[in-house]
Amino acid sequence: MSELTSLKNIGAEMARKLQSVDINSAEDLKAAGSKEAFFRLKTRYPNICLVFLYVLQGAIDNVDYNQLTEDTKADLIEFNKQFKK
Repeated sequence: MSELTSLKNIGAEMARKLQSVDINSAEDLKAAGSKEAFFRLKTRYPNICLVFLYVLQGAIDNVDYNQLTEDTKADLIEFNKQFKK
């Protein structure tokens, strides 16, 4: 299994948070997908923001999070709206 930190955008702190929600490898993250991983993180760490979702998707797509397509960003923004109070 690949280390989470081998993925683009994933540093030691993000890896630690992912492991705390049972995502322990690059394969686990890819299998869960960015939205499920974000949901798990948001449940445990309510203050995380949209940028975390971008980071996760970028890691899965192997691109810097700020290089996601506009369509991908729009989809993630729409998903994130359910967490707004």
